[in-house]
Amino acid sequence: MATINSWWRSAGRERHPGATSLLVVADGGGSNGSRARLWKTELASFAAATGLEVTVCHLPPGTSKWNKIEHRLFSHITMNWRGRPLTSHQVVVDLISATTTAAGLTVHAELDAATYPTGLKVPDQQMDALLKTGIHQPHKWHGEWNHTIHPTPNPET
Repeated sequence: MATINSWWRSAGRERHPGATSLLVVADGGGSNGSRARLWKTELASFAAATGLEVTVCHLPPGTSKWNKIEHRLFSHITMNWRGRPLTSHQVVVDLISATTTAAGLTVHAELDAATYPTGLKVPDQQMDALLKTGIHQPHKWHGEWNHTIHPTPNPET
């Protein structure tokens, strides 16, 4: 969630000043997975702070290998750092940032040196509240993977 927050503050809101919503396409697993409660509560905090309606569409489990952006970008990153010793996190970030493609794709990367607490649990009542108020709204089609987080309670719920 820190990455989305950082992107919104540093580039997103300036590039999209009239935005009322944000679409996030995410892998199906890990800390931003479709079942991660902390991810959903942090998205709700982000939506409330920015006023943006956030729609998340997760790739179905086991399909992240089909992510077209990764396929188009990672081969160029690999070619860019081929033969160079990866001696620090900053070296890796610098090599990723220097990546471009013939089609004009450029990459922005920065090192997040922050530490984050682990093992945080979101209680059932907190998740229930997000659902009951309509802040977290699963979609009709594959609501287990796709959902919208409203910045305030959704009156339609």
